Amino acid sequence: MCAFQGGASSPARALGRLPGPGRHAYLCLMPEPALTIQPLKAPLLLPSSTATAAAAVPVADFPARVLLNWSDRLVFDSAVLHGGDVLVFAKGVIRRQLANQADLQCVYRDRAGAVVASFPAIASAQQVARCSRPPMHLSSGSTELRVTLAITGEEPVPSLATYRPQQSGILVTPRRNMLCACTMVRNISKFVREWVLYHAALGVDQFFLYDNGSEDNLADQVAQLRSAGIDVSTVAWPWIKTQEAGLSHCAAAHQTSCQWMAFIDVDEFIFSPRWKSLEKPSKSMLQAILSVDPWIGQIYVPCYDFGPSGQIAHPQEGVCQGYTCRLKDMQRHKSVVRLDAVGQSLQNSVHHFTLKSAFNATWTKLARVNHYKYQAWTEFKVKFKRRVSAYVADWADPVDLQSKDRAPGLGVDAIEPPGWAEKFCQVKDTVMQELSAKWFGIGFARQASTTDFKSEGPHGTRTGDIAPSPSFQDHGDSCLLFLDAFFQVSNNFAIKNCPACRSGNIQLRPIRIHHLLLLHLMMAEFICDMNASVKLIPVCRCGLVGAGSCCC
Repeated sequence: MCAFQGGASSPARALGRLPGPGRHAYLCLMPEPALTIQPLKAPLLLPSSTATAAAAVPVADFPARVLLNWSDRLVFDSAVLHGGDVLVFAKGVIRRQLANQADLQCVYRDRAGAVVASFPAIASAQQVARCSRPPMHLSSGSTELRVTLAITGEEPVPSLATYRPQQSGILVTPRRNMLCACTMVRNISKFVREWVLYHAALGVDQFFLYDNGSEDNLADQVAQLRSAGIDVSTVAWPWIKTQEAGLSHCAAAHQTSCQWMAFIDVDEFIFSPRWKSLEKPSKSMLQAILSVDPWIGQIYVPCYDFGPSGQIAHPQEGVCQGYTCRLKDMQRHKSVVRLDAVGQSLQNSVHHFTLKSAFNATWTKLARVNHYKYQAWTEFKVKFKRRVSAYVADWADPVDLQSKDRAPGLGVDAIEPPGWAEKFCQVKDTVMQELSAKWFGIGFARQASTTDFKSEGPHGTRTGDIAPSPSFQDHGDSCLLFLDAFFQVSNNFAIKNCPACRSGNIQLRPIRIHHLLLLHLMMAEFICDMNASVKLIPVCRCGLVGAGSCCC
């Protein structure tokens, strides 16, 4: 729970471990009494069992720093790349188009707040600046610095970001996958299974889901896909309207593990009518699209938008079998990007990236994207809550009403238009419906029984933890907290209900955790290397590298 200045409190919801500095993020609703306190100090993160004691926390026990506001200029995250460059993510600082690097400084501070290094940015655009790392004597061992940005002649921007060289978040693998897929998600767990199973069968080797604060059962869906042998990772990315920055992070952070990255949403399926005569899918299907000249750095794939197709609720058979009517003409495009070709600024429009000067882009005629954009109204109206792009107006905002990013004629109110179920239907297109049914079966998107993979661990926070890093207030009625504590926990698990383990034939394989399931730990998790029910029992180990007294 979060204890606020003035005695109010609210539940804390775990969002996961941030990809750059590795801190754990929690979302807390702002109690109404706390909204009247100015300036408001950052709250304390306490175990749920001490809820009644929140009102008794002395003011002196609260951190000296004030709660930062998301509506202000803010540096919100960082990432150390393979090779040493540091990405700094900020809002309200960098112009959308490529900025003049001479006007932007990367600033490093020590824990006391003193500036220890400052350099001009290497490149910057949108919400991302690429910075040089600090001098070598500041970049070794367990050094942790604060990193921020400053426009020449102005004070540095308030920052949540840290620089910790050994926590780069970049996994250097012995080989690079040919094709990966990256997307930003929020409350889409009912769609993710179908999207992953389909693209994995056609040639996507690894999936990265940037979780924008999901409140559904995304973690369960991901765990079940992993248990089926599919390489799926979630990355905690709670920042509001930062889709372009998240995709920039994905392109830079996974360059060592992926040669090509498909940047598509979970309602978008790469498809070709040429495949309709094939009896089964093959991993070579999507990889055939990548057979291009070495100076081609980006492949544009045309998008065709599907309408509700008469559906009044989410089709039980899934989107690619339930929606069968579309607009005639191509609307937009998405891209498959050669990561080595992405420009230093990482600038993107969600649909494509700016490339290095030595590379060009090309259109493919081998495939298209079926974009199931205008779904049944019960699903489509959810879009009115907010959109993730930093540069696209929310549906409820009365601006850019003729933009292709909107639904034609819909307006700004989440009120179902007459005849919605039959709109956006110019061409009856059942090829994907028939092909996916032949390949995977009717309704393959529905949940199938898989290995019971659950982690039993603490649902709440650790006793005595205080959020030792800066926190900020959302522009609505919530705030985020971060924990700097790191644990060295790997093999301290008792494994039960696994026949191979009980018989002594133990074959363990590591599973990288890029998101939080139930255990608020930075750790390697292990499961039995066979289809059997597995329970993981955490063993408490004390001795944190930060505030707190015990990991459980």
